[in-house]
Amino acid sequence: MNSISEKEDLKREIGVRSLTLAILNMTVGTGIFVIPAIVAENLGAAAIVAYLFCGALIFLIALCFAEVGSKVTTSGGTYAYIESAFGPFAGFLANNLFWMGSCVVSDAAIANALADTLKYFIPILNNPAARTVFFFLLFGILAINNVRSVKSGVRFIELAAFGKLLPLVLLVLAGIAFVSPEHLKWTTAPTVGNIGTASLLLIYAFLGMETPVSNSGEMKNPSRTVPLGIFYGISAVLVLYISIQLVTQGILGDALFAHKDSPLGAVAGIIFGKVGITLVIIATAVSMFGGLGGSILGNPRVLYAGARDGILPKALAKVHPRFFTPYIAVITYASLGFLLAALGAFKQLAIITSASTLLIYLGVVLSVMKLRKTTAPAYEKTFRIPGGVTIPLLAIAAIVWLLSNLAKEELTGITIFIFVLAMIYLAKKKMKKN
Repeated sequence: MNSISEKEDLKREIGVRSLTLAILNMTVGTGIFVIPAIVAENLGAAAIVAYLFCGALIFLIALCFAEVGSKVTTSGGTYAYIESAFGPFAGFLANNLFWMGSCVVSDAAIANALADTLKYFIPILNNPAARTVFFFLLFGILAINNVRSVKSGVRFIELAAFGKLLPLVLLVLAGIAFVSPEHLKWTTAPTVGNIGTASLLLIYAFLGMETPVSNSGEMKNPSRTVPLGIFYGISAVLVLYISIQLVTQGILGDALFAHKDSPLGAVAGIIFGKVGITLVIIATAVSMFGGLGGSILGNPRVLYAGARDGILPKALAKVHPRFFTPYIAVITYASLGFLLAALGAFKQLAIITSASTLLIYLGVVLSVMKLRKTTAPAYEKTFRIPGGVTIPLLAIAAIVWLLSNLAKEELTGITIFIFVLAMIYLAKKKMKKN
């Protein structure tokens, strides 16, 4: 596939600001509202070490995304990157592993978490029938918004990003006055084992940049927008996360372990009283809603790209004649999310989601090294990571190390999933020959 020159009938509406906010929106998810207590359980006041390690790893991966994203500018994001570097078989695995293993299942889980959060305000969501109606309206509204135009989807993402970030920033700024320096003192030195365990949990709070780059075919000047958007977005995420951890640890101290379900809610209660608890609940709901909106904006483009390249049904590549959006892909993706959310079948697949994302990241990093061997003229003026292969090799080593910490069941599940996909690809190829 000639990813550089291939023409698409999509509007380029996304700039650096929009991509930065989209990365913030997708990365700052529900995890940050509970993760401070989980990380501190392993490391105590030294939890900041895990944040620095995960931040460094994500920056390594982000640099790889920036380089390959400046070269491959068609829709599909991670799938398009891997397919351009390694061909149709790798593209088929990446496409399906991404949208099935990493996206739809995750969205169904987020939708259920959103319903559980909103029960505080809407008790009827305890009723299964009411929850099903809620899921239908939730995915339906987001699908319609993204079908009408990519600009509408982008505007929603920007509003959602501000809606979730403002309460968190306010909590950090107001909480500084309540921090006790004694609570931030290290009582024991962190070990490699503790850092590894905590980082394996924490890394998932940093995942998310792979979804916004799926809209690369709708970005203004992708060779500039992708590197800058990723750099600004990940930098803001790291600063925000470290600030939240320090304030939460500094205010609660050892009491942090007694508030594993909602450490930020406990902090908000100390700072603002009952109003603060309500504020955190609203911010959590906005975070989930914004994450779903960003997912339904970006992930259908992976289906669209797969259909465009012939590995998925061609109907998914149809572009709306009026709105210039891949409307069949959007509707299909949202429908699958609704179905899984309503049935709850995602629980059996939840283990696959985390490992799938790390494997996708590994594929993107390897794509950087492969595409560097390509001497296409279009690559000459694109972004290139300094330091030769040092950064990609460090990223590969860190990802493999994290994957080695997965449980046996997780490794078995993802292996079986990839094997099934490979069999489907070979069967489809044989059918085409016949």
